Amino acid sequence: MNFNQSHISAMEKRYRTTFINSLPGYRSLHMLGTVNKEGISNLGLFNSVFHVGANPPLLGMVFRPDGMDHDSLDNIIQTKEYTLNNVLPDYFQQAHQTSARFPSGLSEFEPCGFKEFYLDPFKAPFVEQASIKIGLQLREIIDVSLNRTKILIGEIVHVILNEGILAQDGYIDHINAGTVTVAGLDSYFLPQELGRLPYAKFL
Repeated sequence: MNFNQSHISAMEKRYRTTFINSLPGYRSLHMLGTVNKEGISNLGLFNSVFHVGANPPLLGMVFRPDGMDHDSLDNIIQTKEYTLNNVLPDYFQQAHQTSARFPSGLSEFEPCGFKEFYLDPFKAPFVEQASIKIGLQLREIIDVSLNRTKILIGEIVHVILNEGILAQDGYIDHINAGTVTVAGLDSYFLPQELGRLPYAKFL
């Protein structure tokens, strides 16, 4: 099958969304924890997190065009702090439910079965059940004029790991962490390691 630009543009909207979202394959999956100035927490599911740099330690993520109930982005702009938390197999259905359109100002934590965990004085809530918890401070927002999305760049200021996840060389073992991954918007997977290879050199 061969799809050109015309074929893609002619697709029904929801079909095209599913097609393009699942096309890149497996992606990282995170629950985004935020809080507003009134102390109301928010939890959302994101598959758009990517590595930006290690020194300083930066992660980027993509936000779709602003909606009426876009509490996550508003909270980050207010407090400049947020968390990323991995999804475990026992909780992937609850994590999926956090992507529902909750009314603005209503926290997803308790209704979806998650507990808030705070690391004072860091403002944003972590997910207690996550085995990998990352706290970030907002450093930059980049507006993408092509489709009105925003790219947020955050600096990692806290990393909380369960035992047995960190290797001696600094490698984060996501198999031992039980990290769930995703393809598209609704298909969840557990990764299977093929093996770690040495640093590639020209022979």
